[in-house]
Amino acid sequence: MSYTVLALGGNALLRGGEGSIQDQRDTIEQTVPHFVDLYERGHELVFTHGNGPQVGQLLLQNEEAESAAEKPLDVLGAESQAQIGYLLQQQLREELGETPATVITQTIVDEDDPAFDDPTKRIGPFYDEDEASEKDFPVKEGTDGDGNVGYRRVVPSPKPVDIVEAEHIKTLVETGKPVISSGGGGVPVVEDGDSLTGVAAVIDKDRAAQSLATDIGADEFLVLTDVDAVYRNFGTEDEEELSELTTEEAGDMLAAGEFGEGSMAPKVEACIEFVESGGDRAIITKPETATEALDGAAGTTVVPADE
Repeated sequence: MSYTVLALGGNALLRGGEGSIQDQRDTIEQTVPHFVDLYERGHELVFTHGNGPQVGQLLLQNEEAESAAEKPLDVLGAESQAQIGYLLQQQLREELGETPATVITQTIVDEDDPAFDDPTKRIGPFYDEDEASEKDFPVKEGTDGDGNVGYRRVVPSPKPVDIVEAEHIKTLVETGKPVISSGGGGVPVVEDGDSLTGVAAVIDKDRAAQSLATDIGADEFLVLTDVDAVYRNFGTEDEEELSELTTEEAGDMLAAGEFGEGSMAPKVEACIEFVESGGDRAIITKPETATEALDGAAGTTVVPADE
């Protein structure tokens, strides 16, 4: 039985539009058919996904709903997992003829992780300087997609330690049904004796997806993003597509600062960790070329250093 974890990037869930539910349905309807062939080949599929735009909308609603009690970030993360899982379930059922299961996933983090002392993950809407000064949470300056300068809330982004529901997810996968889990990196929780307590943080979705893939013993880990492969000298006249990298080569390029810190770097790091933890191979590519990438005809494949 071959387990394949597919980490869906934001463009697989929402591409253009105003972020409405219909916009999300339209994007998911375009994305899911690319996985039909994988399923028909016998791959047991586990889908993970981001939740940035969705949790950002919930945060905005949270702030503007004067007549409703404010919800903490961990609860909003769980809500976004359910929302996206529901939309994916409907489309997967239509395309694959199987009803998948969505697992609201918790990810354990270390309460002493240094990220808690240095919040860096930007979430939610932009504010001008006056609005930002009135907020009771930390904000940092940044630019939006159009280059406009503003301030956004920042929260810690600790490293994932363990996926709470990993064994349940593996049991579901063994039934042959697709599973949707670890949305948005999972709800971050810390251990408090025998209890788990949610914290205001956002876990990197690719690192959490890798942790899940390792925990369930996946054979392949696919990071599906908005570029078809990893490039050397990306965005320059000398850019070079890389069809295969050993973990050692990928690590050297990371150390040299070859990859964007907030974009490609965490994806490459997750691929290295998956392979070094015993996975057969990790691949970075677009959803449209997932099948071709598994056949070695697209994307960038990360393999063990001794191969």
